[in-house]
Amino acid sequence: HVQLVESGGGSVQAGGSLRLFCAASVYTYSGNCLGWFRQAPGKERVVVAFIDSSGRISYVDSVKGRFTISKDNAKNTLYLQMNSLKPEDTGMYVCATGRFNGRTCPARAFVYWGQGTQVTVS
Repeated sequence: HVQLVESGGGSVQAGGSLRLFCAASVYTYSGNCLGWFRQAPGKERVVVAFIDSSGRISYVDSVKGRFTISKDNAKNTLYLQMNSLKPEDTGMYVCATGRFNGRTCPARAFVYWGQGTQVTVS
């Protein structure tokens, strides 16, 4: 089974930084799609950043140059470093994983989800 637990969220002022952690307990499973999603009230869920099976990293345009996604396979941990935070970055950040036999990771590839960690920027 797969269990994902996020941490590192909080309330910060605009211009501040946060580092999010996604600790994975993965047994007899190894996902090749690893991503961070953001959910906000009244808005659709959006993918913030993900790593595909080839190790290629993709970001939503609004966070390019400010956020960095990374992973540590030995620790089964996914990270999201967030700098120069803006109020529009506010939301529930959720990590997810899954497998997909292709060059990218569509939304349907992410089948295991964490519960999320709240990020509030004022």
